[in-house]
Amino acid sequence: MTEQSAAIVRKPRADAVRNRERVLEAAKAVFSAGGAVASLEAVARRAGVGIGTLYRHFPTREALYEAVYRREVEQLGELAEQLKNEAKPVDGLRHWLSSNVEFVATKKGMAAALALAAHGSPELHSYTFDRLTKALGALLGRAVAAGEIRADVSPEDLLRALVGMCYLHDQPGWQSTVLRLMNVFVDGLRVQPKAMPSRPAGAKKSTRRNKRG
Repeated sequence: MTEQSAAIVRKPRADAVRNRERVLEAAKAVFSAGGAVASLEAVARRAGVGIGTLYRHFPTREALYEAVYRREVEQLGELAEQLKNEAKPVDGLRHWLSSNVEFVATKKGMAAALALAAHGSPELHSYTFDRLTKALGALLGRAVAAGEIRADVSPEDLLRALVGMCYLHDQPGWQSTVLRLMNVFVDGLRVQPKAMPSRPAGAKKSTRRNKRG
């Protein structure tokens, strides 16, 4: 096979990969905004592909939901690796938790179909929990080791607190509320510098009197 013919063979595969990524990115936006009632046709339009192309990659709505979900989890794992090397410990922790709020927003919009997907794929929940706790654990451990975050909190604690905040707030604009509360929560976990012991009132004068005596 010549180089030219090999390139021709590879091109459809590259196009297919790009189309799949475009569908996943579009689905994330559409489902986050429109929830379970959002149509697959709307996803295809946003991705700039035909509905047939969407169905070739994802035969059912549940298959598309699960693919979006897994992609989000993988991206959060990759983000944690990036932040370990590029950000200050607490800044990296805040950035990752903020990105997790966006993930929960996507998940909320897909809740019903994800429940079906998880029922058909028992390892989906355990995969997600393991991947996210490992990613968060690396960032949290780094902040603890730097002496910036208290050591008596676990990644599981942080995830449960964040998810709880997300699901307690369901009104329009809930994400900004949760992000504000998340920052307050992280501030509460910070290790405070120890205050210097204060000198008792009058101690200096007493010392001077002793020297005169």
